Amino acid sequence: MKAYVYVSLKKSVLDPQGKTIHGALTKMGFKGLDEVRQGKYFELTLDGGLTRTEADAEVARIAREVLTNPVIEEFRYSIEE
Repeated sequence: MKAYVYVSLKKSVLDPQGKTIHGALTKMGFKGLDEVRQGKYFELTLDGGLTRTEADAEVARIAREVLTNPVIEEFRYSIEE
């Protein structure tokens, strides 16, 4: 199984890097952009020793306890068999 974890800043947290990227894209002539927010992406390869339910719980725990700062970040993930 593979897990894909996406970590981003909470909407209430300012994203200066996203603003910089937005400004650069605008200067380069890209149109129609309202906002850019940056984040982190992780791919986790899981061994065959976990059930789908166990994998869900373990990936959520890894994301919550290790990959994110819960004060300013949120996460979502998906798992493929």
